[in-house]
Amino acid sequence: MTSTSEFSDAVARPDSRTMAVYLSVLVAMFMAALDMNIVVTALPTIAGDLGDVSLFGWVGAAYLLTTAAVSPFYGKLGDMYGRKITLIVAVAVFLAGSLACGAAWSMESLIGARVLQGLGGGGLMVSVFAIIGDLFEPRQRAKYQGYTTAVFALASILGPVAGGYITAYLGWRWIFLVNLPIGLGLLAVLAVVMEGRFDGKHHHVDYTGGVLLAIATTALVYWSDHVLEPASEGVWSIGLPVIVVVAIGLFITVERRAAEPIIPLRLFRSRTMNLAVVLSVLNGMTTLGLFFYAALYVQMLTGLSPAEVGFLFVPASIASLATSMLAGNIIGRTGRYKLFPIVGTALGTATMLLFLDLGPHSPYWFIGLLMGLWGASLGLCIQVLILAVQNAAPREDIGAATGLVTLGRTIGASLGLALNGAVMTWALDGQQAILPAGIATRLPKGGLAAAAPHDLAALPAAMRDTALNFYNQGFSAVFLFVAAMFAISTVLAILLPRVQLPARAK
Repeated sequence: MTSTSEFSDAVARPDSRTMAVYLSVLVAMFMAALDMNIVVTALPTIAGDLGDVSLFGWVGAAYLLTTAAVSPFYGKLGDMYGRKITLIVAVAVFLAGSLACGAAWSMESLIGARVLQGLGGGGLMVSVFAIIGDLFEPRQRAKYQGYTTAVFALASILGPVAGGYITAYLGWRWIFLVNLPIGLGLLAVLAVVMEGRFDGKHHHVDYTGGVLLAIATTALVYWSDHVLEPASEGVWSIGLPVIVVVAIGLFITVERRAAEPIIPLRLFRSRTMNLAVVLSVLNGMTTLGLFFYAALYVQMLTGLSPAEVGFLFVPASIASLATSMLAGNIIGRTGRYKLFPIVGTALGTATMLLFLDLGPHSPYWFIGLLMGLWGASLGLCIQVLILAVQNAAPREDIGAATGLVTLGRTIGASLGLALNGAVMTWALDGQQAILPAGIATRLPKGGLAAAAPHDLAALPAAMRDTALNFYNQGFSAVFLFVAAMFAISTVLAILLPRVQLPARAK
């Protein structure tokens, strides 16, 4: 008879093949995460080389739109045909897109190549988390998913720096081509160490449902990214939401009748699933949806260069890594996870309110401390939500559930970029209206909302301090808005069912 301690040891010690697959998928995740960060510092050079700066934003938006549209497909196809083939396809398509990006001859061709790259990138994240869900028992997932945060932290630190150096010494094309040796090595390893798990059954791929979901997602993400811009057309403001509503309505109708729906509607019978998806949307709004504006705010406030501001974000990466690993290990021992998103979102609320105390003369250590607290709040939430849905979903639906959470976070990031930007513009326009005329006339067209760090830096010292104080007052509205999103998340986290993860999946 097996003792409890022997049972625990057996569960806690994955075999060498399992660990080889695990390390391989971490490499895949690192490649995808690095690609999102490495391009940031190279974009000005790319736009200058290829011309047509007006298309600058689409280099990122094309990738975001595509990954959001295809991530549910990968999750479901992995459930049906096995993770090995879907991950290999995702990596291969991602590499083809990387090669096409490196060979781009115009901004239009680069945007098209980023779409191809996104078709593969959308499958990398979903497949990785789904594979971890397959490889490990429920409590083990908490521990090993906690380590995945190290990948994001490392990529977020190395990405912008590597992008700058590669662009300076090798040329911007190599920020994409560097994926090729990594990806080819990864494909070779996956082909050898990962076992295929196709059950041999004939499956009915829900193409209609997948296309409808892709249409709804793309329309929503595009609307989020562009409708709040001053130059956006009224037809898009009205037409895109109508497309979203109609596509979702048709999607639900199709899913009810589909033999193997792309997202089984039975998943939404779970309170955990519903709350986790909403929390993922809010999580995207308070992380990636705020990241860009936080970087702009800190650079404006401090006058530091982009590279120097990057160092102030390092505490966020380190804290996120530490808290995620700590949470994963505690959940692995106790089987309980509900407390962590509650603490994380509450900490995020408090941190956003502390950001209100920042000013033009705040010490760097205080900014770094707040960044660390923000990162800690994220580390307590991100991987726990994936763990919650994977535990709530039937084992045959783990991929679909993981894809749903990933989709929610992507949509949240897009909504966050739009809404946080709208709040910032509205608040700064209000400050512009009461800004002393002598300063207002020295700012670019659009006033404080359109000002870049160098615009304020060029002002005389007294005027600069006054302008920064007005800017700081206006930007406070963004932190209050995000604090409200964190507070709502705290309430939803409290409503999560109290669950104890079993040592083994049922």
